[in-house]
Amino acid sequence: MAIFQVNNNRVELIKLSEFKLEKDLQKIIEGNLETIFNCRFVATEFSTGSIHSGRIDTLAISEDNNPVIIEYKKVASSDLINQSLYYLHWMMDHRGDFQLAVQNSLGDIKVDWSEIRVICLAPEYKKYDLQAVQVIGANIELWQYKIYSNGILNLEEVYKRSDSIQVRVNETQSKDPKMVEAGKKAAITRKNANHNIEDHLEILDENLKRLFVEVRDHIISLDNNIEETPKQNYIAYKTSQNFVCLETHKNKLTLFLKVNPSEVNPHPNQCRDVRSISHFGTGDLELVLRSLEDFEQTKFLINESLKNIGG
Repeated sequence: MAIFQVNNNRVELIKLSEFKLEKDLQKIIEGNLETIFNCRFVATEFSTGSIHSGRIDTLAISEDNNPVIIEYKKVASSDLINQSLYYLHWMMDHRGDFQLAVQNSLGDIKVDWSEIRVICLAPEYKKYDLQAVQVIGANIELWQYKIYSNGILNLEEVYKRSDSIQVRVNETQSKDPKMVEAGKKAAITRKNANHNIEDHLEILDENLKRLFVEVRDHIISLDNNIEETPKQNYIAYKTSQNFVCLETHKNKLTLFLKVNPSEVNPHPNQCRDVRSISHFGTGDLELVLRSLEDFEQTKFLINESLKNIGG
């Protein structure tokens, strides 16, 4: 994909560049974790001990308090996926070490182990890499990056695990046993999460269920990459990060949006600023919906929230 700079109706081709060192990319990501992946930094070059003899490039915790592993490569390499799976396996067996690292960095935060997010960053991936992560079924995201001569950094997600993927032993017998075991454990973790849409829907009065369907359909239709993730206390809708966290109550829907309350003018009656109020989910603007009319008047804020995280 060609990138052009437009100036006075003339275009100039922006050339691709590269990082001199892998560490240069790592420093940029770690210094901007909240902006790029909406994660909080925990540790860099984290040692996995003398037995595993490894160092995780970046440890972080997601906005939903899930563990996050980030690995980088300056050049295309299948070792990146193997290495990431190795660290995923370590994480599952060393929860206490990660919890302690979080406590030392961020204080008393309860880690949610229902999902472990693994992010791989490389300039490109081979077709064999894409096939490998699909077969293994672990929760691995493959992100491709490009750095341009004018300083623009482009990040594109080229693969994200689907919940429909299942690990089949007969398809993985020829693979590295550690990779297979990591995939199996990831599948077990997902199976035991036990949160689904129906649990949230049962809370609602019958007349609110139609409203829920309308709101849900609108959110999902905004972009093909939107992922719906039921949690214990809310349903998260996200691309690279959450842009809506939806709570169901008997007679209302409560949405938390990535919208700056100070920039909402006029301020709808259905909204309030919750920057200084503790709540489940993520987002600074609370939106309470009790009717289809409420929704029609304020749905533009949901669209704005998606724009604010970069779509």
